[in-house]
Amino acid sequence: MAGTTLAAGYSGPPAWQWSDVITSWQLEPVVLTISVVLAALYALGLVRLRRKGGGWPLGRSAAWFGGCALWIWSTMSGVGVYERILFTDRAAQVVTLLMIVPLLLGLGGPVCLVAETVGERGRERLLKVLRSWPSRILMFPAISTALLMLPPWLYYFTPWYEHTMTSAGWNTGLHVILVVLGLAYFWPRLQIDPVAHEYPALVGLFITMAEVIFDAGLGIMLVYGHSTVAEHYYTALGRPWGPSIREDQVWGGCTVWALGDMAGLPFIAALVRRWMVKGRAETAAVDAAIDAQIARQREEAAARKATTAAPPDAVAPAPAAATVVATDDDPEMLRPWWLDDPNLAHRFGGPKDA
Repeated sequence: MAGTTLAAGYSGPPAWQWSDVITSWQLEPVVLTISVVLAALYALGLVRLRRKGGGWPLGRSAAWFGGCALWIWSTMSGVGVYERILFTDRAAQVVTLLMIVPLLLGLGGPVCLVAETVGERGRERLLKVLRSWPSRILMFPAISTALLMLPPWLYYFTPWYEHTMTSAGWNTGLHVILVVLGLAYFWPRLQIDPVAHEYPALVGLFITMAEVIFDAGLGIMLVYGHSTVAEHYYTALGRPWGPSIREDQVWGGCTVWALGDMAGLPFIAALVRRWMVKGRAETAAVDAAIDAQIARQREEAAARKATTAAPPDAVAPAPAAATVVATDDDPEMLRPWWLDDPNLAHRFGGPKDA
């Protein structure tokens, strides 16, 4: 939207309205190009996978394309038009780019899609890259968590904030860097794609709780702190409409606090779902192993009874003795499976594994 001079010293869009999030638009070439390319490559991967006869979850595709669309919307819609005018608008954009867009892209599972469409050699190279030492360092829980928690604090309380308000290059860089940092956090947390470090989902829940605390702390500092972020910039802007500079920051701090916590809910839901799916798979595997062990023990016990039922000098077994049915009263049938497991037998008085 073209700027309109509304008062002396102010040149910018008119007073913000809710309809602007849909009706007001601007061009962000870098984000638009990256998003369109990522969406096109993902669609190409789906086509190649379908030609190979493979299937792909619809939810992952929806998450990926939704993340690309949200990235474009948050920088080119009314949110982007007013990003350098209102502190609250910028705060909502930062949370969206750092937490929501990367979460959706991570849920898309792009690395798994690439692994399904390339050949065996390409898959080996991909896994080699994921297991390299730079990948291991980047995906280490403490490192990836710091990449999400520290940038907002640095952004609001260093000259970085004002640079993005006065420089188009810095502003475009912010639109891209926040998404990259968010991906560095959510990718190893979700563990949908292959990662260098695999750890229990419970660790991810604890990290998410810490992230919620950091968001709350940042929101409290913005709302109740005594310093005004980029006060000189907003004073020189001379915006004649809307809240005062201080009121705008208070609303922005509340937005960071509330939207940051709300953005963490889908991530927690994804972790819990993954935890439950993995737990069901492990339970099914253990149940299958126990069933196989019991069936094998019953077959062995039935064979022993069949052998001992016939007299050694009998010419032919009697019809009644030809079939022996094993019952659950047989001690061999009731022998606990863990007594024969080499990893658990020594804990319960069974024979130790040699």
